[in-house]
Amino acid sequence: MKKFLLVAIRFYQKYLSPDRACRFIPSCSEYSYQAIEKYGIIQGLWLSFCRIVRCHPFSKGGIDEIP
Repeated sequence: MKKFLLVAIRFYQKYLSPDRACRFIPSCSEYSYQAIEKYGIIQGLWLSFCRIVRCHPFSKGGIDEIP
């Protein structure tokens, strides 16, 4: 399951993602990939969800590495 999610994220990044317009570094999809790879599915998805909630037009963005 973990490998499937990681492949799905890479597919999204390569074929479906619009331009690199994320306000954060790394991008939200890359952050999700790294979080799932490092922490596993449950905690990785939770960190990804929290990051996506922070990513909105009123956010200043910036560097936001996984913990």
